[in-house]
Amino acid sequence: MRRVAKTVLGLFLTAVMLFPVYWMVNVSFTRDQDMRASPPHLFPTDGTLEGYRAVLDQQLPYLGTSLLVGLGTVVLTVLLAAPAGYALAKLRPVGGGVLGFVLLTAQMIPGIIMAMGFYAIYLNLGVLNSVPGLILADSTIAVPFAVLVCTAFMSGIPEELIQAAVVDGAGRLRTFWSVVLPVSRNAVVTVSLFAFLWAWSDFVFASTLAGAGEYQPITLGIYRYIGNNNQQWNAIMATAVVASIPATILLVLAQRYVAAGVTAGAVKD
Repeated sequence: MRRVAKTVLGLFLTAVMLFPVYWMVNVSFTRDQDMRASPPHLFPTDGTLEGYRAVLDQQLPYLGTSLLVGLGTVVLTVLLAAPAGYALAKLRPVGGGVLGFVLLTAQMIPGIIMAMGFYAIYLNLGVLNSVPGLILADSTIAVPFAVLVCTAFMSGIPEELIQAAVVDGAGRLRTFWSVVLPVSRNAVVTVSLFAFLWAWSDFVFASTLAGAGEYQPITLGIYRYIGNNNQQWNAIMATAVVASIPATILLVLAQRYVAAGVTAGAVKD
């Protein structure tokens, strides 16, 4: 009975946490005239696809920009974090401990402060309202976390594996590329997923650094809906549903690798 009670309690708490997601999907199929029904409809009895038609007509450019920014952030984050993690874990450079502390401190800086600094720099460099500028800004959030995860994971790689590569004539770069990086798949998948999710859901950098540009991410697309006093809540919620699909798919596919990557280095043999 105790196990049954715990299961029921877990299901209840899960339902409470997921109810906003369900309501978002429900409203996305609800007609405008049924939006203020009292009591509200728990199911879209007379459903409509008008909201999703609006997404296809108006929001596809925003989705494309978010996808481009997310993938670019992933590539830049992995290119910087994986070699840095290898250096801190295996090469042990002078000042590595201080660098790790600096990376941890960088995680505590509010995004709006960094956005103001980027705005002044981008304005002088002429890269304001550009996709590369947004990718670089989003990477500053992902790279410190990615370096810490890669360092923790690569620290657990047996030294014998590195020494065997050296005996076979591999240099440090070849050892990293052919031995360390394939073994660190879980860590790479973890940091890639988090980097993509941070870039996909970013609003502060997007509104500050790309709010007046031609290419804007989906977070600004949803904001434009609400900011224009739009009463088409089904279109707003349909946009939110579509924007949630890529993140949901990635989380489902990569959850096993993420669990292994996040917990790496927590336990020493």
